[in-house]
Amino acid sequence: MFVLYFIIGLFATTLGAIAGLGGGVIIKPLLDFFGHYDLSTIGILSAATVFSMATVSLIKMRKMDVTIDKMNSALIAGGSILGGFIGKAVFNYFVMSLGISKGIGIFQSILLAILLLLIFIYFKYKHVIRRYTVTNRAVILSIGILLGLLSSFLGIGGGPLNVAILSLLFSMDAKNAACNSIFIIFFSQLSALVLAGVTTEIGNYDLSMLPYMIIGGIVGGLIGTHFVHKITNKQVEKIFNIAILAILFINIYNIFAY
Repeated sequence: MFVLYFIIGLFATTLGAIAGLGGGVIIKPLLDFFGHYDLSTIGILSAATVFSMATVSLIKMRKMDVTIDKMNSALIAGGSILGGFIGKAVFNYFVMSLGISKGIGIFQSILLAILLLLIFIYFKYKHVIRRYTVTNRAVILSIGILLGLLSSFLGIGGGPLNVAILSLLFSMDAKNAACNSIFIIFFSQLSALVLAGVTTEIGNYDLSMLPYMIIGGIVGGLIGTHFVHKITNKQVEKIFNIAILAILFINIYNIFAY
């Protein structure tokens, strides 16, 4: 089974590093599909894998000709951390306090499917959709809080939401949106891991597959960032759209499987 989880980590984070998806949006539905772990364990496996990918990707990006808008991305990241705490608190309340894990799993899959469909439609028709350049810091922070809340509650790391928002509200091209998304994901997943370590007893989770997924995440980050340097914006966007469609269909299957 460790080979399967290594491949999941590798595949998800390679695509995540190329297209700014992060990987959690792929890992979460796939682990739901296989059904080996509960939602809380999946959240930790996903966050640790994506964080390892984001770390090596950011190190490699320092030598690339991409622009990270550190001010705006840092504001979004800060908001994402705050929103992440709120989203995780809401998730824990429903799953641990009320014990409706199955109901939350169904709701997560439905909400994620709707968001992915909207993102796919946006990128398909973005040439006729007006894009903006938001500069108000309070608005940017608020955007980060909303992104963090949704991403944490859904357990996806925020990748596709980040990319769509960076494109729509900050007029970034596909490659720069992907790289800035990785920057945001690094901080959001770090906070998710810290929060999990502080608020839960890690020993209660079955994390036997975690080392293999982290190794997959590191390798995926190296491979994905290598390819980002060599491909065009159009190719990045195409990979993003194909990945979104694939994840959408997995989520639709998971809704019926639940």
